[in-house]
Amino acid sequence: MTVISADQSQHLQAPSQSRTTAWKTHLIALSGTILAILILFARDVGDMANQWWNSSTYGHCLFILPLVGWLVWQRRLEVVQVEPRAWLPGLAVLGIAAFGWLIGEAAGVSVIRHAALIGMVQAAVLCVLGPAALRALLFPVFYLVFLIPVGNEIVPGMQTLTAKMAMGLLHLANVPAQIDGVFITTPTGWFEVAEACAGVKFLVAMIAYGALVANVCFRHWGRRAGFMILCLVAPILANGVRAFGTIYAAHLTSVEAATGFDHLVYGWFFFAFVMIVVMAVSWPFFDRRIGDTWLSAIPATVGRTRPAYAIAASAIGIILLPLLWNGTVIAAGRHPLPYAVTLPEVPGWTRVSRNDGYPWEPRFDGADHKLLGRYRNDQGETVDLAIALYGWQAEGRKIVGFAQGAIDPDSKWSWSDDTLAPAGAKGQRMLAPGKVEREALTFYVLGDGATGDAMTVKLRTLQGRLLGGDFRGARWTAREALGRTEDVLSRAVLRRSGNALRGSGADRPGLLRLDPRHDALDDLRPGRAGHDDAARERIGAGRITGSD
Repeated sequence: MTVISADQSQHLQAPSQSRTTAWKTHLIALSGTILAILILFARDVGDMANQWWNSSTYGHCLFILPLVGWLVWQRRLEVVQVEPRAWLPGLAVLGIAAFGWLIGEAAGVSVIRHAALIGMVQAAVLCVLGPAALRALLFPVFYLVFLIPVGNEIVPGMQTLTAKMAMGLLHLANVPAQIDGVFITTPTGWFEVAEACAGVKFLVAMIAYGALVANVCFRHWGRRAGFMILCLVAPILANGVRAFGTIYAAHLTSVEAATGFDHLVYGWFFFAFVMIVVMAVSWPFFDRRIGDTWLSAIPATVGRTRPAYAIAASAIGIILLPLLWNGTVIAAGRHPLPYAVTLPEVPGWTRVSRNDGYPWEPRFDGADHKLLGRYRNDQGETVDLAIALYGWQAEGRKIVGFAQGAIDPDSKWSWSDDTLAPAGAKGQRMLAPGKVEREALTFYVLGDGATGDAMTVKLRTLQGRLLGGDFRGARWTAREALGRTEDVLSRAVLRRSGNALRGSGADRPGLLRLDPRHDALDDLRPGRAGHDDAARERIGAGRITGSD
C-alpha cells in the first residue's frame, strides 16, 4: 500500500494513461448503477424532489447536488491519484441499505426510505470505486445525506421550546404573560407559536450550511466540532429571541403591527443577521488556507482488481430484491374494504346535526371509509366521533403520518399540547379562532388491540407488512368540549361503534376486527384541569409565524 502525503500532493502529476482508462471505466459503471437506483426507486426520488421544490423547510436541499459537484471538482487532482478498484465486500453494505429501504416501505416511514435511498447511492460508490476512492471522496459522498427531507418530526418539540424561551424573556422584560402549551397570553393579545415559527426550517438549513463550512474552512476536528455546536445552538436561541421580539413589539405597539413586522423583518433579515454573526465569530478560528490540500493521506491501492461492470451488475441485482419482496409478500397483505359502513346507533346517545359550533374535520388521507358524526346524550353533552378504516397501509394511506389525524394543518385548528389520556389512547388539546378549545382522544386500532402510541402502530404495521401478515387498521378520533364533564367521551360510543364495525358471520366476510381491547375502554376519565376562558378574552390575537 502506498500513501500520498499532503506535502507530496503539492507536486501531483497527471495520472497515467492506464489510470485514466480505469477511472473512465469505473465512472461509467458507477453512473449506470446510480441511474438504475434512481429509475427503480423513482417514486421516492419524486417524493424527495417534490419536497425540495414545494416545502420551504427543505428548499436548501436544491443546493446540495451542485455543492457536491463543486466539492468533487475541488478534489479532482488529488482523487485521480487513487486507482479505483471495485470492492466485493461493498455489496454487503449496499445490501444493508437496500434492506433499510424495505424496512421503511413496510413501516410506511418515508424518511427511512429516503435515507436508505441515499445510503444505496453512497454504497454504490464504495462498491464500484472501492474504499480508497471513497476515502478520497468521503466528505462529498457524506454530504449527500442533506438531501434527505427530515425535520418536520421535531416541529412540536421546537414549538414548545420556543414558547418557553419566549416566556422566560418576557419575564425578564417585566411583561406579564401566561403560557398554555404553545399559546402565550399578554395584556395586549393572545399569541400562538405556530409551526412556521418553530424554527425548524432555519435549523436544518443551518446544520447543512455548518457542515459545509466546517469542512471547507477548518482542518482540525476540534474546531469543526465547536463550529457545528454553534450552528446547532445559535438558530434555536435566535428563534426564541425572534418569538419574544414579536410579542414584545406587540406589547409596545399593537398585535397587527408586530405580526406584520415579524413577517417582513424576522423571517428574512433576522436570520440573515444570525448567520453573519455566526460567521463573524468563527472567522478568526478558520485554519484552512487557500491552496491547502483537501486530503492528508490516502491509500493509493486497496484490494484485488475486480471487473467494475460485474460488481455494478451485482449491485443492481441486490437493489432489486427489496422491490421484488414488496411486490409479492407485502402486496399479498392488501385487503380492500368494498362494503358500506355506517356509524352505530348507541343507547343513551342520539345522532345530531353538526351544523353548530366551529367546523372540525380530521384528516384521513387515503382511507377506504371515513365516518364522522356527532352524538348528544340526555344531559346535552356532545361528542364528535370520527372513524377511518384502511384495508391496507401504504404511502398516502397511513393510519399514522405527518399532517394526519385530529388536527389538519390546512384547517384553522392548532395543536396546543398533549393531554392526559386513558390507556390505549392519545390525548391532544387544540384551539381554533375565537378561543374555541377542544380535546381530542385518538385510538389506533390494529388487529385485536388499540394503542395511542404512533411508534407502536408503525412497529405493528412493519411486522405485518414485512412478513406478509394482515395490516388493516382503523383510527378513531373523538372530540369533545374541555372541562364540561369527566365522561363525555362515553365508553358506550366507542364500544358499541366497535361492535357495529367488527362484523361477524358469513355475511360480512373479511371484515376488520375493530373492537379495541377492553382495558383501553374501561377507564376513559382523563384528569382535566379547569381552564380560564376569560383569561383569553384579551385585545386581539396573534399567530407568531414567519419565513424561517
